[in-house]
Amino acid sequence: MNQNPFLQSLHWLAESSRWSGPDGIPIRTLEHLGYTALGVVVAALLAIPLGLAVGHTGRFKGLAVATAGAARALPTLGLVTLFALLMGIGLTAPLLSFVILAIPSLLAGAYSAIESADPATVDAARAQGMTELQILTRVELPLGMPLLIGGVRGATVQVVATAMLAAYVGNGGLGRYIFQGLGSQNYPQMIAGSLLVIALALLLDLALLLLQRLTGPRSARTP
Repeated sequence: MNQNPFLQSLHWLAESSRWSGPDGIPIRTLEHLGYTALGVVVAALLAIPLGLAVGHTGRFKGLAVATAGAARALPTLGLVTLFALLMGIGLTAPLLSFVILAIPSLLAGAYSAIESADPATVDAARAQGMTELQILTRVELPLGMPLLIGGVRGATVQVVATAMLAAYVGNGGLGRYIFQGLGSQNYPQMIAGSLLVIALALLLDLALLLLQRLTGPRSARTP
């Protein structure tokens, strides 16, 4: 009698050989985290300064919202395939896709964070002679930090959940188990790889949720 594939995937994860060597779970997890961090950091360098400027000045908000919405609609697998055909096998193709995937959440989080600042507080800071840069960095950004972290959280969870596509074009990460299992019809291995991606996404989400709450107003953290 065939055993349940889910139970077989748990047995696959429990094997000691899966936790050592260059193809072991720890190494693949670190690779997966590396792809995620690289994609989110590059996207943050592009999107957060733009979002802060949009939120502070109120200019080009419609364009920013439209651009973010259009980027959300793009299929990540299609982008990875297209970039791989244009640039060849390697990390560049999936990295560009992850950056595009992360930008909408980061952009929205950044301009929402600045817009959430109390206008009366901003006006008081301006009346005290603060420069626009000082108002942005000392008043608006600290007050809106939870929303900014929320944008980082959303982008990180989206990228870590799709970073398995790096293996689609010859890279490592936890996606390697999924695509290897698909090629050999080893469904327990595919399920195990999926469970690892889900667990990693949940852990990162919880960690960033905690950080988001810690950066909020003290009154909001008091039970």
